[in-house]
Amino acid sequence: MKDTLIVSGISGSGKTTFLRALEDAGFFCVDNFPILLLLKFLELNRDEGEKIARCAFVIDVRLRDFFENGRDIIEKAKKEFGAKVLFLESSDESLIRRYRETRRSHPLFDSSNVKDALTQERKLMAWLRNMADQVIDTTHLTPHELRRLALERYGAHEQRMKINIMSFGYAFGLPLEADIVLDVRFLPNPFFVEELRDQTGLDEEVREFIRSQDVFRKYFLFLSEFLVYLIPLFEKEGKSYLTVCFGCTGGKHRSVFIAGELAEQLNAMGYSVSTVHRDIEKR
Repeated sequence: MKDTLIVSGISGSGKTTFLRALEDAGFFCVDNFPILLLLKFLELNRDEGEKIARCAFVIDVRLRDFFENGRDIIEKAKKEFGAKVLFLESSDESLIRRYRETRRSHPLFDSSNVKDALTQERKLMAWLRNMADQVIDTTHLTPHELRRLALERYGAHEQRMKINIMSFGYAFGLPLEADIVLDVRFLPNPFFVEELRDQTGLDEEVREFIRSQDVFRKYFLFLSEFLVYLIPLFEKEGKSYLTVCFGCTGGKHRSVFIAGELAEQLNAMGYSVSTVHRDIEKR
């Protein structure tokens, strides 16, 4: 198997954030995986030709059988299947602050004193920390920074943020999935040109009509510079997809054209771009 990761660590240290980043990097991920099933899963996957090439499991003290059977199982997973153990930890001060901010209770210990619970957990987890191939201290990492670390180490180097470009008509409401909404109703409307009314922004005559407008040329230059600047910043923050929506009155002409033009440009820059014209068929 290309990558088998066992992600463990102290409660509140960022295992869930790390696992979600691995999932975005293409791993098959399971949180709170029953440790008694680990070797069986790895054996079945091997016998099936390793159809799941990259997998990651969060295994920690939430599992009752962790303490009784954990050491032998993980040793065998490392020896026979090349599994790597990642152990996440953080200082007591940062963990206590995270529990206080989220108002969560410690998942294992019935104690109002989080510091005491963490002390007990560290003792119980000491053997696994000693077995770890890598210990990651998340004390000074934000969730975005931890996600970025996971993607840098385990993500495909060619992987880029996925971008969804959508056109829509304001007459039919705003798209709920939008990250960025841009109103293009200031552009001259082909609807009021009789021979263009029944066409759409996919038709060349409509495209040429909008392209010929000076206001379009200036706007698209500004739009391109804006998004070329903005998209890498979203990628740096660990965002895996971005939805940019363009709206006009009916969602048939101007927004469709602009969405198509931008999609072509971003495709040429190497981004993975999908285009949806939500309201193009509506009347």
